[in-house]
Amino acid sequence: MRSGEMHAARSHKGRAGPRHNGGVDLTDTIVAPITAPGGAVAAVRLSGPRSWSVASQVFAPWPETVVARSALFGRFRHGDDGLALPFAEGASYTGEQSVELSTHGSPASVRALLEACLQAGARTAEPGEFTYRAFMNGRIDLTQAEAVRDTVAALTEAQLKLANRQREGGLLEQVEAARSPIVRVLAMVEASTDFSEEVGEVDRGLAAALCGDAEEQIRAMLETQKRGRHVREGFTIALVGPPNAGKSSLFNAVLRRSRAIVSPHAGTTRDTLEELVEIDGLLCRFVDTAGLRETADEVETEGVRRSIQAMEEADQVWYVWDATLPWPGEEQLPRADLYVANKCDLARSDFGENVSALTGEGVDALLTHVPKGLGAGGLAPIAARHAAPLQQAREALARAQETFASGLPTDPASVDLRAALRHLGEVTGETATPDILERVFADFCIGK
Repeated sequence: MRSGEMHAARSHKGRAGPRHNGGVDLTDTIVAPITAPGGAVAAVRLSGPRSWSVASQVFAPWPETVVARSALFGRFRHGDDGLALPFAEGASYTGEQSVELSTHGSPASVRALLEACLQAGARTAEPGEFTYRAFMNGRIDLTQAEAVRDTVAALTEAQLKLANRQREGGLLEQVEAARSPIVRVLAMVEASTDFSEEVGEVDRGLAAALCGDAEEQIRAMLETQKRGRHVREGFTIALVGPPNAGKSSLFNAVLRRSRAIVSPHAGTTRDTLEELVEIDGLLCRFVDTAGLRETADEVETEGVRRSIQAMEEADQVWYVWDATLPWPGEEQLPRADLYVANKCDLARSDFGENVSALTGEGVDALLTHVPKGLGAGGLAPIAARHAAPLQQAREALARAQETFASGLPTDPASVDLRAALRHLGEVTGETATPDILERVFADFCIGK
């Protein structure tokens, strides 16, 4: 069973909408462009119960008998020509009756088409309302809705792959896999409580084992959070070291452009400098820092403080030193994930990675220390929002296992089992509260 089919049986119709929809009626027919401005062709979507009726007033010829998913060529009321593609209720992106109108992409043409749709009875869609309706109508779950947003915002190949994977139901399937044994145990407990004479006592060993299976699956999902953060937000690398070691030169060499000021005078860099670069599909944030040394200069002291802060916040720390100077010894240096001997065109070191920021030698080899794309592991990485409910579900399962192992009556375990299911539902959206929905859809743009 595909993830969309798996979720369709649990429609969200009737749930109160997030505040960003302003309390508007979700049964209205809405309209908005679904393509970015400036293209040669623009697409405008109508969605809602009167979509075909509105389309018939702005597009001609409109057939008496509409054949869904069959493109029509004609002329819009404002004079431009183009295509109309109708979708039947239950078979569109939103799950509602819908029409996608394609016209020339000039701002004037798009504005005129939108105005005609509004005059015919549609209203302008709120940001994210198309995807919100798809969620409410059971076409997608909340993780897939988040993936739509991530797909639109993707800057790197890794981000796009992750968004596609989640949009296709990768995370939903993982949550369902954890949910299934919990549902089975809950059924066992409730049956033994309500029909004890017929079914007897709960098999405590089996119940505990099933809870353990679910807990293990949740634990594995939680372990993907860091990988997911790296892909979605970027992987941060701080370049640290003493003054004049060539950190800014290496920073420029990695970026392949002159971004940081380079000077032979020590202490040129007084603040942190950040730039993003894509490496093997992964968004990397390189941070150039002030040289680490004792100083009486107030401004430079602040720069050193910020360097230390950058080290603490980075995913990796690369310590850069001048290979023409004696190696100070690792025990004398701050913690680092990689030690880089710069100026290897003048001298080479027996310790760390030899590199020349001036000639570019060794720079590509340095970049192999950056994680590749999604990294290892077969699970779709979770996002920050998913971590708290997953952890709460895991804790509820641990309490249920303690009940089964204690020899006490098993019916209290049903409370923890239901709690675990409720927390998993916060991830997929089944039991998501309005404030959760508000947070998820707040960053959507109009047209999605």
